[in-house]
Amino acid sequence: MSTDEPAPKKTSELSGVDLARVALRAAKEQARARGDAAQQKKQARRGGLRSGARADGRDPMALGAAINRLITERGWETPAAVGGVMGRWPQIVGADLARHCVPQRYDEDEHVLTVSCDSTAWATQLRLLAPQLVARLNEDLGHGAVRLIKVHGPGAPAQRFGPLRAPGSKGPGDTYG
Repeated sequence: MSTDEPAPKKTSELSGVDLARVALRAAKEQARARGDAAQQKKQARRGGLRSGARADGRDPMALGAAINRLITERGWETPAAVGGVMGRWPQIVGADLARHCVPQRYDEDEHVLTVSCDSTAWATQLRLLAPQLVARLNEDLGHGAVRLIKVHGPGAPAQRFGPLRAPGSKGPGDTYG
């Protein structure tokens, strides 16, 4: 209280003007407290204050928590989850299928997982299992994370035309394009 203001009377004796003064003083104190807290937050963001008793964004944190925070801030949840699936591929599809079919890439925009297989038989098997695999992946990653599995079979062998062949040549195709 300041010295020029009279001491507030008991609540039962306060008149309308005195009640208004008490309410105004309480509101000013609350606003000052809120302003001080906001000022401290601004200074903490600018680096003006050093970390003290209360936790703030500059305090040390565990590596896992820092990585999770970065993933969340950048919006990398789905690509990171798909990367985890690629690491756990044998547990998801089974050891036999994992030996012959390997995930290659994930297109985040189209939600397509590309898988390459070492033989056409395993590529056909994966194409038949694709709907169940998409459902299993979406259970693990969240609904709609994978809409389609693109399966690539083994690459075709190099074509050789004629008995003589120049080293590094791809046949007649390298002449035209």
